Amino acid sequence: MSASRTSSLAIAAMPALFVLLWSTGFIGAKFGLPYAEPFTFLFVRFVLTLALLIPLVFLLKGGWPKGPRLWGHIAVSGLMVHGAYLGGVFYGIYLGMPAGLASLLVGLQPLLTAALARPLLDERLSPSQWTGLALGLVGITLVLGSKLDPGDGGLFHGFGLGALASVLVALCGISCGTLYQKRYCTGMPLLGGTVVQYLGAGVLLGLGALLLEERHIDWTPTFILTLGWLVLVLSIAAILLLMALIKRGEASRVASLFYLVPPVTALEAWWLFDEALPPIALVGMAVVLTGVVMVVKGKRTTFKKGAADTTKRA
Repeated sequence: MSASRTSSLAIAAMPALFVLLWSTGFIGAKFGLPYAEPFTFLFVRFVLTLALLIPLVFLLKGGWPKGPRLWGHIAVSGLMVHGAYLGGVFYGIYLGMPAGLASLLVGLQPLLTAALARPLLDERLSPSQWTGLALGLVGITLVLGSKLDPGDGGLFHGFGLGALASVLVALCGISCGTLYQKRYCTGMPLLGGTVVQYLGAGVLLGLGALLLEERHIDWTPTFILTLGWLVLVLSIAAILLLMALIKRGEASRVASLFYLVPPVTALEAWWLFDEALPPIALVGMAVVLTGVVMVVKGKRTTFKKGAADTTKRA
């Protein structure tokens, strides 16, 4: 009975553990970027991840996408949901944006995805979801407004428009990539499909490193430990945990818990890097999270072409 109860508690904790692990990706960027340029950092991460993940596909019999057409669609989705998303986040943090704020901005993904789903996929929103979209815009205005500091000669305190633009590219990448994946990648096996996505993203990031960076890495113990965490814990363990959750029918629960990532990241960033938000920004964060919950929890009609809903990828 004791073993059964322990097993039940472990299963119940799996979605929260997944969100906790996912939140550390922003913290890993903050730790590792002083020692490597962002695209170079991410390219090395993807190379190491693929070296471990490809054998796992065969070992766990995860299966591969069927047909070159599906391979192409999955690679394109990978360019957006991993390449543009991670590249934008890492570059924004590299330019000085706080990790907590970057997490909050890309945490608007459910709001932007819902807004784009209507014109692109003919997916209709409920009144509560429209209210959630409005709350999200109000909340993010409060958060960004609290960071305005026109007196020091810059638009934002500690970072400029380049950092903001980079993170907005990440937000658009994950949002458009999610819609693309829902529309064209419904037959994607999770583990094998993830390999194809990482391959697509790796090509994009490799080109970015080759054309825009000096590709120098300072192999300090901090960087090595950070890289190991991002590869083993985020890119491997978190994906395997997601597979276990989906097999147990918990995918919807994981999606609903994603709104916890920004406050968890903000708490971690405050503890590790002393990234504090003023009271008005905390109010704005609460408003944003309320809006995201309303959008995620609301009922929507199915896609016009019957595309299956998939879990948010990050």
